[in-house]
Amino acid sequence: MRKTTIAALAAVSLIALSACRQTTTGENAAASENAAASENAVVPAVATGGIDGTWKADIDSVQIDQKPDEYLLQAGQYSCKSCAPSYKVAADGAFHPVNLPYADSMSVKVDDDHNLTRTDKKGGKVVGDNKFSVSADGNTLTVAFTDSSTPDAKPVTGSYTETRVAAAPAGAHAVSGSWKPEKYNSVTEEGLTTTYQLAGDTLNMSSPAGQSYSAKIGGPEAPIKGDIGGTTVTVEKVDGGIRETYHRGGKVTGVATSTVGADGKLSVIYESKQNGSATRYTASKS
Repeated sequence: MRKTTIAALAAVSLIALSACRQTTTGENAAASENAAASENAVVPAVATGGIDGTWKADIDSVQIDQKPDEYLLQAGQYSCKSCAPSYKVAADGAFHPVNLPYADSMSVKVDDDHNLTRTDKKGGKVVGDNKFSVSADGNTLTVAFTDSSTPDAKPVTGSYTETRVAAAPAGAHAVSGSWKPEKYNSVTEEGLTTTYQLAGDTLNMSSPAGQSYSAKIGGPEAPIKGDIGGTTVTVEKVDGGIRETYHRGGKVTGVATSTVGADGKLSVIYESKQNGSATRYTASKS
């Protein structure tokens, strides 16, 4: 899932959790916005150095702007059209090869007509687990996730809810159709916390979810330690904060802009370059 999921719901972790939602593999990544202020509000910013410290994201402030998730489970096959990249796999409970950044095999098990379990592996190790549950009326989808993609780190767990916007085809499993992301219901502490330290012209980032990097401001791509998808990051200063640009396979996968306002809160917007989504949230120093 990456790590949806967005990654701290700040920066890398929120990106992870977003990917968690889209690919169940951990695109830390997972991972990730200023919901407390209106979209048009103007908040004076402070110096870039104000980003130093440990930040905890406010899960209730998360706002997600994206096209609906599209799933189809029919005739023994499960597919995610909206995922980046999209994929299809047999829904027989066995592991089958997939070509995803954070997974090389996937299992989809139909638990009953309203529930299924999707599990990802990479290199023979389970890296993500998602349990999909559709309400009795068929209009609400709740996904409970475990992101264990980061080596030697405590898994990030949580859940999110989506609302149906398009019906399932006749004869398809209840999870099928189009779903609009509504909210994260819960995320464990590891997935909500990020620490930044600006040392001269180098930005150091670390998260209890297991990711970290040291990147020179305006410098070359730096590896994100703990990211099994091979994601790198470049960092630049913006008025009142920083902008992190994420790269994988020679392409930009997303951009996170984080600014500190006069109220002392960190406002973050993560823009996915893979599916065009935008996620916003605020974080406070902890």
